[in-house]
Amino acid sequence: MSIETIGAVLGLALLDTLSPTLIGVTLYLLLTRPRRMGALLGGYLGSVAIAYFALGVVLMLGLGAVVRLVDGTGWAWGQAAVGAALIVGSYFIPDRKPDRVPVQDRPLTIRSMLLLGLGTWLFEFATAVPFFGAVGIMTSAGLPAVQWSPLLGGYVTIMVLPGILLFAGWLALGERLRARFERWEKKISSGSRTVVSWVIWIAGCVILLEAVDQIFPQVTVVTPWG
Repeated sequence: MSIETIGAVLGLALLDTLSPTLIGVTLYLLLTRPRRMGALLGGYLGSVAIAYFALGVVLMLGLGAVVRLVDGTGWAWGQAAVGAALIVGSYFIPDRKPDRVPVQDRPLTIRSMLLLGLGTWLFEFATAVPFFGAVGIMTSAGLPAVQWSPLLGGYVTIMVLPGILLFAGWLALGERLRARFERWEKKISSGSRTVVSWVIWIAGCVILLEAVDQIFPQVTVVTPWG
């Protein structure tokens, strides 16, 4: 497994840390301070990570079978087309209407947080673009399961890391962070398109550069990861 593949996948994982729903739900829980807050947040973040890992396994196994039937160069050209389409599409992301963090005004339970985690998995496809890009890169690299499974595990761990760090910060500083967290929650609830647009644009660039490296291996492609 090349350092370029690892760098590209983990770089896309860092982009996925910008999920507005995941960060928004975490901030909501920290600010409302429900009973068993740690368990509720753990159930939510864990369900998101497990759901994405399971989806990644299914996609890796399925796409691996497809790649074996398709010429490697043809797959790379398809990947390049997807990357270019994401770059262009990033300029046309519509504004979302302002909304609240998607947590209902009723007592929170572990079950409700697990369901909310699955909801994040089902409906956050805009910010999941880096995830699908990472799966495509691992597939095109032809990694065996013993290599791509820990890399996929590292990806989903990085993806939920902001929630873990926010919780750790709250445990350390508590109410001293309330004003800052309230400002962050307000910005997320405003539904700005800027973050999503940048995530999709950068993901498109990473996917396109990886494809170019596959199509023209004799050409040196300069990337941030080597």
